[in-house]
Amino acid sequence: MKTISLQLGSDAANLKRSEIRRLIGLAAAPGVLSCAAGLPSGEHIPVNEFRDCMDTVLQRDGSRALQYGPQYEPLTQWIFEFMRRRNVDCELEQVLITNGAQQGLAIISRLLLDRNDVAVTEEITFTGIQQVTAGRGIQVRTIPTHPDHGADMDALEKALQKEPRPKLVILIPDFHNPLGVSIVKENRARAAALAAEYAVPIIEDDPYSQLRFSGKPLLPIISHDRRGLVFYLGSFSKMLAPAMRLGWIVAPIDLIPKIRALRESLDLETSALIQRSVAEFIHRGLLEPHLEAMNATHGSRCSAMQSALEEHMADVATWTHPEGGLFIWVTLKEGINSRQLFKEAIERKVAYVPGEAFAIQGGHENTMRLSFCNLTDEQIHEAIKRLSAIVHAQG
Repeated sequence: MKTISLQLGSDAANLKRSEIRRLIGLAAAPGVLSCAAGLPSGEHIPVNEFRDCMDTVLQRDGSRALQYGPQYEPLTQWIFEFMRRRNVDCELEQVLITNGAQQGLAIISRLLLDRNDVAVTEEITFTGIQQVTAGRGIQVRTIPTHPDHGADMDALEKALQKEPRPKLVILIPDFHNPLGVSIVKENRARAAALAAEYAVPIIEDDPYSQLRFSGKPLLPIISHDRRGLVFYLGSFSKMLAPAMRLGWIVAPIDLIPKIRALRESLDLETSALIQRSVAEFIHRGLLEPHLEAMNATHGSRCSAMQSALEEHMADVATWTHPEGGLFIWVTLKEGINSRQLFKEAIERKVAYVPGEAFAIQGGHENTMRLSFCNLTDEQIHEAIKRLSAIVHAQG
């Protein structure tokens, strides 16, 4: 069939697929010990429990669970109470349910940013953040992230002072993807204070805070917000199952009608069946024991990976020490290029994500992201042993 060459809109022309999706596809080859995918441990996805919850919903609610409709009030109420327990001063009407945190990120960026506006992000960050800015011609100003303290607040203040002034800041407060680090308590309060001082809103992208396996929980940045400048994004996708695509926004109440309109322009609403089934899962008291068991497994596997790195790669690398989440960030000796090693790694049946995929302005070729969640302790040790042999051969 003869096709016509079409001129794309500028947003589509500038948008690229996530490089990580391609790499993870290669990592899924049979026999590969994959430390690449950012997924919670598969054995803890509550398949049977969720099936029972879904059966109950369908038997109880019938076609209402399969129709269009408003967001499900019992789930909205639970999210509201959850946020209040985290010291967030909000009202029920400020909660908007979304198809995952990524949709919330896209909606709020569209709400606040025009083409050629400036947004501030961390210089190494989640590729979804890169996609919502790069595709729309947004200028990105970056700040460094400290391996112990999280996003650098001194650098943030300087970025807010620079002309042209930014219109948005995007931060990942807990167990950062890909770095694994968290913003310390005092800097969360400072982030909210800087937002107020410079009248610049913050998107707080927080899908990982409930995946803590050590240390004390920290209150979100929005808990320090007194000016209505922090837009909070939460997610059930990492807590329960990624394919559920279920998250929420907490936003200033006067902007909720406009956010709803933007959301409706994308896909109308979130599946009633998924909302009701997750609400039933929570109502049965299954969420907390599920998280406790999953986080215990993640903590054990994180420790196993740290031990394997210490045994096999301490002479050629340093790495972060997360208290939760899914990732460890590894920095190799200068001159070792993790992307150049990737093909050989796949041939040796081990996989990771090269760190430059997360670097908004390039560089960081000697870094990599490792996920510890979906391999056993023994597989983790073998994966790091294979990786070490490849790295040492180049270094």
